[in-house]
Amino acid sequence: MSFLLAIFTCLLLCGARGHDDEESKAVKYSGDSFNLGLATNNHFVMFYAPWCGHCTRLSPTWEKLAEDYNDASTETDVIIAKVDCTAETALCSEHDVTGYPTLKFFKAGHDEGTKYRGGRDYEALKSYISEQLGKAAQEPAETQEEPKVPAPVSGLVELTEETFDNYVATGNHFIKFYAPWCGYCKKLVPTWEKLAESLHFSTNVRVSQVDCTEHKDVCQRFEVKGYPTLLWIVDGQKVEKYSGDRSIEDLKSYVSRQLGVDLVEAPEEIPSISNPVVQLSRENFEHVVEKGMTFVKFFAPWCGHCKRMSPTWDELGSKFLGSGQVTIGKVDCTLDINKDLCKQQEVRGYPSIYLYKDGERVDSYEGNRQLEDMYLFVLKHLQQKDEL
Repeated sequence: MSFLLAIFTCLLLCGARGHDDEESKAVKYSGDSFNLGLATNNHFVMFYAPWCGHCTRLSPTWEKLAEDYNDASTETDVIIAKVDCTAETALCSEHDVTGYPTLKFFKAGHDEGTKYRGGRDYEALKSYISEQLGKAAQEPAETQEEPKVPAPVSGLVELTEETFDNYVATGNHFIKFYAPWCGYCKKLVPTWEKLAESLHFSTNVRVSQVDCTEHKDVCQRFEVKGYPTLLWIVDGQKVEKYSGDRSIEDLKSYVSRQLGVDLVEAPEEIPSISNPVVQLSRENFEHVVEKGMTFVKFFAPWCGHCKRMSPTWDELGSKFLGSGQVTIGKVDCTLDINKDLCKQQEVRGYPSIYLYKDGERVDSYEGNRQLEDMYLFVLKHLQQKDEL
């Protein structure tokens, strides 16, 4: 950081904070100081509300970021800041803040920020800053994008050498290492599939498998010497090899003991419901979205994109039907009863697709409108430890 930038950062750190934020390392902006700061520096900004529980949980991580990046003696190119939207309502409205916390990265001299949609742990935030500053890993230009893990089939994920490390890097994993020719492996197949299906919607553990005849390197690294080998892996590290009976009851009991909780399983029989998508209106909207996760499509019947998307949306509803964790809904914005609701939710085009968690809108879906893409989007939010 240049000498002048260091001085400017110091002035911001000293002058932008209010009396109540003397202990905070993050720069607290008001409407008057915000644009001044953006004019000359890159900023990563948290728009928050003091009463917001998600904001409170994020605060220690945000302070650690600020401590690392806002130190005038350290050569950094970004300022970590925050804006209290209960005090700076006009500023937050100007930057389209519709839920808390909203994290945005502003390049120096630009008043339009890029919304951050990734994980909220320290390493994820730090990595995002590096990407925005153009300091992401210095890889050759021909480096290709990392292979994506395929979508679970009834809860079961097939891993490869290319996808294994990233997939198991965080969280709890129960993994079967097998060979297709192995008789014991063949006998275990239906039980393993049943276990995966029963834990399909669990946010505590993922069930997967690796074909060791195809992906020998992974199996050698985890010292697989016989088939099938069942390993419990936490945050990328082998914790234990399962050596119990291989009945579905024994496997479930083992998972429960490892997690230290009673398992919440997907129901074996999905209730017979004629329409897997809940029709929402002004009358029931708040009641439906106030608990759990709700994925909502705001549409107009005359909209061509909405019509083409309708069968896929119904399929998505069927995939989560009976999960007890996710509700797929839709709102017809052309109905008089819903016009105020759609305006309140800031629907500006059709279809608009928003994700709600416990009554708060936490994200908007802007990806491809294919079943797999939308399904993985919802699963990603379900599997986040520190939920939005």
